[in-house]
Amino acid sequence: MGNFEVQTQCVVEALFLDLRSEDESDCRSLETDSGVSLQSEESDEMFSKFDPIVIASRLRRMGDQCNMDFERVSSEALAEVLKGKVEKFGAAVDSLRRNWSDRNPELVYERAFLSVSVKLLTYIAKKIPDLLHPTHLIQVINGNAQVRNYIEAHGGWENLDN
Repeated sequence: MGNFEVQTQCVVEALFLDLRSEDESDCRSLETDSGVSLQSEESDEMFSKFDPIVIASRLRRMGDQCNMDFERVSSEALAEVLKGKVEKFGAAVDSLRRNWSDRNPELVYERAFLSVSVKLLTYIAKKIPDLLHPTHLIQVINGNAQVRNYIEAHGGWENLDN
């Protein structure tokens, strides 16, 4: 795994932990969730400016900016996810992003994608928390070359501003 993938995993797991901690459920540390210390896979140098908790907080604010009401959105992929077909998470994000971007054309694709992804993750955390797992968002972000290139072009996750 490259630096970007490792960093994405750390950021999403921090976001996931934050979402879970709002719940009454057990709060586990990232280290015990993955069974691996966050810094063991890559050099400490990569993490010198990289703070996944700060970046997760920025992503959370981006998600908060998405004012989409999922209860009123017509999306087949979203309906599938809410029925438990979490493998449709990526398709739901894409469908919702298009819908939101149509109403907010000033948003660049990548920011809209991240905002909708985080908003959907937050929504699922409240509605069906048992289905929630960080791999869904990690795969969606790591699998989107356009979003990856955007983040890397801005200097990486640590420079993702809000």
